[in-house]
Amino acid sequence: MIGEKLHKIKLSNILFLDIETVPLYSNFNELSPTMQELWDKKSKRLQTDTNQAAEVYKNAGIFAEFGKIICISVAYAKQQNSTLNLRVTSFAGDNEHQLLSDFIELVSKHFNKEQHYLCAHNGKEFDFPFIARRLLVNNLPIPANIDTRGIKPWDVKHLDTLDLWRFGDYKNYTSLKLLAEIFGIPSPKDDIDGSVVHEYFWEHNDLPRIVNYCQKDVIAVVQLFQKYRGETPVADENITIISK
Repeated sequence: MIGEKLHKIKLSNILFLDIETVPLYSNFNELSPTMQELWDKKSKRLQTDTNQAAEVYKNAGIFAEFGKIICISVAYAKQQNSTLNLRVTSFAGDNEHQLLSDFIELVSKHFNKEQHYLCAHNGKEFDFPFIARRLLVNNLPIPANIDTRGIKPWDVKHLDTLDLWRFGDYKNYTSLKLLAEIFGIPSPKDDIDGSVVHEYFWEHNDLPRIVNYCQKDVIAVVQLFQKYRGETPVADENITIISK
């Protein structure tokens, strides 16, 4: 059913996205005593004999309770005559409340209809719930197509390029980099990857590099989705990066 439906969705009705997250603070010592204790409990599965709570705090960005979003890159397609054009833009910065406000304004204005979808790689397990949780923390409304609480699974308008690759097999995670490689898509991980985003944000203060990486990711998600449908991925010359 979903395979057949996939080909019926207009690419222009999909908002593709990717997020980058970091720990709320630059180091463990900046947490309050209560939050340090709670992080110690939350991070037990990450800890080893030599790496305790403080040492694994660099991984706190994977948890919405201890991390924040510093970049959301989005891509959307526009058909002009016989040419498919892709527009890419990013909401980024240290002010999470502002970037989330700007993001949901875009979603609410332009991707709020019944025919609209959101798509990300591993979005169902990471990007979509992370965004929803951080919206709550920032006291911001959750757009209807992000809020999945109480919604029947078949009514949720979320597409996931990892989920679509699984074909019901949930034993393993397959990275975007691996899928890009086997489908002949330019690697989005040719500079940095998610494991060092916290370092480039907190230590190097290099947000532009993180934004560039995030934008490459979302372009790869679009091209992978097109490959799943047997289509030729959008050409580089038809991709426009829109600066905010």
